[in-house]
Amino acid sequence: MPDSAYLLPAYLLLGLPFLGFLLLWIGGKSLNKIAGWAGALVTGAGLVISLLYSDPGVLHSVTFHWLTIGDTSIDISFRFDTLTCVMLAVVHFVALLVQLYSTAYMHDDKNLHRYFSFIQLFLFSMIGIVLSGSLLVMYIFWELVGLSSYLLIGFWYFKPRTVWAAQKAFVMNRIGDAAFLTGILMLFYYIGSTDFEVLSLKIDSINPGILTAIGLCLFGGCMGKSAQFPLSGWLPDAMEGPTPVSALIHAATMVAAGIFLLARISFLLTFDARLVITIIGTITMLIGAFKAMKVWDIKRVLAYSTMSQLGLMVIAVGFGSWQTALFHLATHAFFKAGLFLSAGSVIHAVTPSESDPSFDPQDMRTMGGLRKALPITFICFSVCAAALAGLPFFSGFLSKDAIITEGFLWAARYGALGYIFPIIVIFSAGLTAYYMFRQIWLVFFGETRSHVSPSVHPHESPVVMWLPMALLAMLSLFFWFSWNPFDAAGWFLSFIDPHESAHLAWVPAVASAVTFVAICLAYREMRTENPFHVKTPESNTMAASKLSWLRDFFNDHYFIIPFDFITRYLKIFEKHVIDAFIDLIAKGSVVLGHLIGWFDKIFVDGGVNLTVFSIRSAGQAARSLQTGKIQSYYIVTAVGVFLLILWLVVM
Repeated sequence: MPDSAYLLPAYLLLGLPFLGFLLLWIGGKSLNKIAGWAGALVTGAGLVISLLYSDPGVLHSVTFHWLTIGDTSIDISFRFDTLTCVMLAVVHFVALLVQLYSTAYMHDDKNLHRYFSFIQLFLFSMIGIVLSGSLLVMYIFWELVGLSSYLLIGFWYFKPRTVWAAQKAFVMNRIGDAAFLTGILMLFYYIGSTDFEVLSLKIDSINPGILTAIGLCLFGGCMGKSAQFPLSGWLPDAMEGPTPVSALIHAATMVAAGIFLLARISFLLTFDARLVITIIGTITMLIGAFKAMKVWDIKRVLAYSTMSQLGLMVIAVGFGSWQTALFHLATHAFFKAGLFLSAGSVIHAVTPSESDPSFDPQDMRTMGGLRKALPITFICFSVCAAALAGLPFFSGFLSKDAIITEGFLWAARYGALGYIFPIIVIFSAGLTAYYMFRQIWLVFFGETRSHVSPSVHPHESPVVMWLPMALLAMLSLFFWFSWNPFDAAGWFLSFIDPHESAHLAWVPAVASAVTFVAICLAYREMRTENPFHVKTPESNTMAASKLSWLRDFFNDHYFIIPFDFITRYLKIFEKHVIDAFIDLIAKGSVVLGHLIGWFDKIFVDGGVNLTVFSIRSAGQAARSLQTGKIQSYYIVTAVGVFLLILWLVVM
């Protein structure tokens, strides 16, 4: 198919969601009843177009002139390649299921037209990033994603915490975006273009040191959107928004944009830049995993898990394997969206029918024993959690082991110290299994604790909610990505990269062993008499008498406290350095606004008012001379003649 034939799908893929946004926004509350189905219809049409125009392994580029500045011509280009095909399918499919789910989850909301219009705007922005053929066009849609995510996270604007979370996400992303823009401008200065095709041909002309700086600046954009340390603080707080929004933003769209960016620019990342990226990804992965082990909010566990998994994808790019990063992005999109939707089903089931401010429907300590009341939700959540934990026969096992394998191959090329990173990844995989089994046990096993609120009556969600969950759970199984449950080198990796993928037979065995040990430790922890770590006089005695040496080794004194110490000081750093910097920017903006307002009032408005006053005064003076009386004209003439004669005499 010729490249020109791809102009129509580009217009349709961008035009349909933007048109949906406009119609739903303008239609107002009168469209509340059909807003969800209309949005799902538009997204479904986009999914069909994406699949029809998938042509893996072949690059199709559509370019047209935008504007000319001096001697510089700026073009807009759309790019269709394997990376585009995968992302379009994943984004559209997850967005479609989220909107179907939202029709039931959000049905009592009075502003559904606004909710679904924001989703369409978000989809328009994300598709723009995916289709972009240049960094300049990508940056335009990048900022639109930031705006639309702000609108979605802050959808319940009447809640102060929600507004604060949306503002925090917006401001922290602006910091990363400033670095991203700096990298784009540097590329334009040295090469004269931001088009990916031109960059790939001329990138060798840039000094390696400068190229490293450019790569790290571009990575700054990823740090913001994909919540990498130290710009990761906004992600857990974004849980204040509606749960379906969390599934959309934190699974397949916004947070995936940073990984997509790294995959797109991987050809210009030097070894030094990749090393820095790997280190930051490792820090993010560990912080997210340890935080997920300590929180009790069902959505925040998944948020910190997302942060950890994004760090893993960044590490994969640092290893020089954007293909495995994209592989894990695709598998993660399905099982993490399934987990968020399942968590929403749990919250929906245990939310009190009457207002009860003392009961938190998101606190896992108020749940327990829900597998009988929510059998479908339990199965879907467990399948998706198994995929996230990396258990065999699930998709996460394949993509995670592919990254670990690439890590060991990378370390073999660059020295013994490089082995630290894949070993840490295996360790982090164990932590993931630990906190996911802990979450399953707290929510679905043990005694029922939701009775603390008399108006809580757990019940299964309607079919329009559990059907998307079931589809995502099915896509978390291995055979959708590889026919061999123990080898990631299946059709999906071949689809992304036709070259033969590496396989180390011992990696799945070691990773699986670590995962099962972590599950056993979590099981033992949850079976204790004090799983919530409530301090009682018997706590120390119980720990000394009932726990084995293995548990002693992994208990708080030897395992969690050192990392808890690190995370505590990282939190202090975030509060007193990062948040303080953000507050400084905000307060500086307010002060600057007041100064500009004062300058505008005194000098600009004052100058205009002075001009008006002068003209008015001159007009009044001139008008006073035009009285219409001949006597007045005679006197003025006489005075003028007298003054003229006086001047001639003096001269």
